[in-house]
Amino acid sequence: MSTASSPFRLAARLDAVGFSDIVTIRNRIMKLRDAGAAVYQFEGGEPFLNTPEHIKEAMTRALSENKTRYAPSSGVPELRAAIAGKLRQRNRVPAFDKDVIVLNGGMQGLFGAFQCVLNRGDEVLVFSPYWTPIKDLIAGCEASIVLVPTNEARREGFAETLARHTTPRTRAIYFNTPQNPTGVVFTREETSAVARFARERDLVVFSDEAYEDLVYEGEHVSIASLEGMFERTISCFTLSKSYSMTGWRIGYAAAAEPWMTGLRKTTLYSTNGVSTPTQWAALAAISTPTDFFDGVRAEYRERRDLLVGGLNELGFACAPPAGAFYAFPEVSRISRDSRAAADSLLERAQVATVPGVVFGAHGESHLRFSFSTSLETIRDGLDSMRRQL
Repeated sequence: MSTASSPFRLAARLDAVGFSDIVTIRNRIMKLRDAGAAVYQFEGGEPFLNTPEHIKEAMTRALSENKTRYAPSSGVPELRAAIAGKLRQRNRVPAFDKDVIVLNGGMQGLFGAFQCVLNRGDEVLVFSPYWTPIKDLIAGCEASIVLVPTNEARREGFAETLARHTTPRTRAIYFNTPQNPTGVVFTREETSAVARFARERDLVVFSDEAYEDLVYEGEHVSIASLEGMFERTISCFTLSKSYSMTGWRIGYAAAAEPWMTGLRKTTLYSTNGVSTPTQWAALAAISTPTDFFDGVRAEYRERRDLLVGGLNELGFACAPPAGAFYAFPEVSRISRDSRAAADSLLERAQVATVPGVVFGAHGESHLRFSFSTSLETIRDGLDSMRRQL
């Protein structure tokens, strides 16, 4: 029987949607460990710190107070109000309660954002290298990703570079700062140039601000805070990276109409909202004094400097990332093929990394190392590479 006519066939819109290469890497790590090998893990993407106690205590209180029933699908009103206040004060984004929706992590925000904007055949400009799920989120809308080299834009000008990649089908720009995997933090001038281009071409902007609180040099600028941008930007945030809450699965988005209606629909008919007690824990997180991040950034900066210094000593050219918790060194001294380079490091030095090509063609000849790990792991991993390379 023809597969085209078979009822046992996935919807065509999922044909171009794949799975993460990082899963394959983790499977190899497990095999090595099962064989008794020590593996120095730099492939991960979550904070090494534990969730702060006051956030866990807020969850416990919510449970003891029986705050376990359905909440409004857009979020607990107290949390939405606190988020709106945070957006106005810290991000300078002119959002109010009605412009905020609470979501199951930043991923649900991005999923909903793409779904409520993109139509079949639309194109999205994406600065590259880029966070790998973006390609599949766009493909799930039957739209296309168009890669814009970040280095080229910074060197030759954002308007000129974006214009070279724009066609009549261009609908939106995906804007991620600080960037995963490179740690690039776009400056205010660069962000303004992207905003100006979006206004002139009448484009929507998907703003991914997952690492907003992990900036070591420069400043974090929310593109929706710039003139004329709030109404054309869907801003997606997560508590995962800022408050070490990856497993809690909670984030939020801010947008004006009609985007907020779209986000509400995609949430209502997927998860119908977020775990109620988790939202009360999120309220404690959002209410945390901002000086909390001084200590967090100091710990990450120490790890960044240790790893980047060691990589450069080994001959892997690596500029210190200005934000996030990844280093993205050039590793052509091992191989220009980043998959081969990652395999070599894992087999020879038991150092697990992510091939740069996973983040798009502009990531080739690089590897992503996470420095969100213990100082001991960083030291031991560097020592292993010194011995084996």
